[in-house]
Amino acid sequence: MSTSLRVGRTFWWTVVLWTLSFIHPAFAGEAQWIEVRSPNFSVVTDAGEKRGRDVALHFEQMRAVFGTLMATAKVTLPVPLQIVAFRNTKEMRQVAPLWRGKPTEVAGLFQPGEDRCFIMLDMSVEDPWEVVFHEYAHQLMDGNITGHIDPWFEEGFAEYFSSIHVDNKQAQVGKIPHLTYEILLQDGMMHVADLFRVQQNSKIYNESGDHRTVFYAQSALVVHYLYDNQLILKIGDYFSMVVDQKKPMEDAIQKSFGMSSAQFDKVLRNYLSSGRYRYYAMPTPPGIATSGYTFKPVTPLDAAAVIADIHLHSLDFHEKAIAELQEILKADPNHPAALRGLGYGYLGKRDFPQAAEYFRRAAAADSKDPRVHYYLAMLLNQQSGFRDSDNAAQIKKELETSISLDPSLADAYSMLAFAQINSDEKDAAVKSAERAVLLNPRNEAYIYNLAQIYMATGKMDAATAALRVLMRSNNPDVAQHASESLSNVETYKAMQSSQSRIVASSEVPVQRLAPEHSSDPQLQGEVTAKSEVPPEIVQASTAPLKFLKGKLTSVDCSATPAALVTIISGAKTWEMHIRDSNHVILIGADKFSCDWTNQKVAVNYREKSAGEGDVVSLELQ
Repeated sequence: MSTSLRVGRTFWWTVVLWTLSFIHPAFAGEAQWIEVRSPNFSVVTDAGEKRGRDVALHFEQMRAVFGTLMATAKVTLPVPLQIVAFRNTKEMRQVAPLWRGKPTEVAGLFQPGEDRCFIMLDMSVEDPWEVVFHEYAHQLMDGNITGHIDPWFEEGFAEYFSSIHVDNKQAQVGKIPHLTYEILLQDGMMHVADLFRVQQNSKIYNESGDHRTVFYAQSALVVHYLYDNQLILKIGDYFSMVVDQKKPMEDAIQKSFGMSSAQFDKVLRNYLSSGRYRYYAMPTPPGIATSGYTFKPVTPLDAAAVIADIHLHSLDFHEKAIAELQEILKADPNHPAALRGLGYGYLGKRDFPQAAEYFRRAAAADSKDPRVHYYLAMLLNQQSGFRDSDNAAQIKKELETSISLDPSLADAYSMLAFAQINSDEKDAAVKSAERAVLLNPRNEAYIYNLAQIYMATGKMDAATAALRVLMRSNNPDVAQHASESLSNVETYKAMQSSQSRIVASSEVPVQRLAPEHSSDPQLQGEVTAKSEVPPEIVQASTAPLKFLKGKLTSVDCSATPAALVTIISGAKTWEMHIRDSNHVILIGADKFSCDWTNQKVAVNYREKSAGEGDVVSLELQ
């Protein structure tokens, strides 16, 4: 009896060990995985407690330096972050992006997501920090900067912060690699005017090579110079003039920085040759968290679940992640992270029954996991949306639970706003939508959603302000949706000004943009919102939105407040109708003028007939 029992136990342990080795060979018989927690970060690592603490300290230092240099900056990320530090390159390859089926060689990697971001480090290399600190700086900017900024500042700022070094006395910021420094000296620099003209769709920004290297290095040089000469606060003035006021770049440079672009070229060359660009020194910020760190062992299954979660958020490894999570459940059928992960994986496949079952089991295993409740709300929204009152109430409940457990998850607030507007909680909906934007002010989906909530609650001026920001989006889909919504707002205002009947609490389709990725928001569908916008406004705006550029030759205001604008585009002459010139959406001008002539313009319009259209927005260029 005792012999057979011993054999049974041996067989059971053999099965478990075989299963674990199949899940991930790197975890079997190797170093213990641990989690190191600092006051603001979580680091999962198999490189030992000392290295784990070092990783956490580096991020605490960067967080503190950012907060010091940005003065009033928020230092909380808009999306929760998990750091994973691998002890060698072999393990790092498990999560590296694939190129022609093989893992790329990377020392550090940042992987974004709408519910969780990941930073991965190879602790066997000398300096794994630069790449991940660059991307971490982008995330910090997402939580602090509103409105449009050009790539030179976006990338220059991230480069500037990517190589910080902090000791007990001094923080050195902007210390670029020697090779990059030599590139600027040997290959020369771009003219400042050319650097400032680079946009996200520019060739120099998207193609690898020396020109792109110079762009990044010189962008960092400009940011470095601005900080070193107390000009960084002038950045807001510059972008306000260029973006909002449509002033010529040369004028904006002169008025913001006190020099012409040609003078700026000379100043930068002198600054580079002076050697001051090598780094910017500042006293070590007070309050860097160096104590209060804790650590705990991480089981092989939990470590495998972390890797599977990374894979689950990667297009290269999505299918592999599902297989990994299934293997974890063979060893532990109630593993909370594996159940949650499989639910999320099947939700991505739109296999709603499977997703629901795994989420149900995950919630039973760990009811305090905010991501489970958030995912459940996503599932219910994709299944039936807000039209069914019981479904809408359940969505709202899951989101409120998720937010109570993790108040930093911006997407949960954005979705909650639509659940609240459908239950006629207008004030609460506005607050939730505004909270999402406050947490992640550069996420265009959240700005668009906030504008929709403003429209549904009759806050038309606030909606107009938000939508005008989105009219400048580099994403054509976002810009188009913003234009269509602006058309509805302006039509509503025109009816209001002419004392048309306002129908309160009419049902109007309100669309929510759901950010699968923050850089690529997509329409997630319609919900029915109680709105103060008459339904005939939306119905009158169903013609497809079109766009043209040309020269405005004349304006006929004989039927004021209506106006007829003649525009020549190529070889074709257009007559564009404006219903109310006092309320038409204008960009590049504060007020409509009947005296405009020979003006370059861009127009969003809806075509009425050949050569005729109704103006949605008019931009003077």
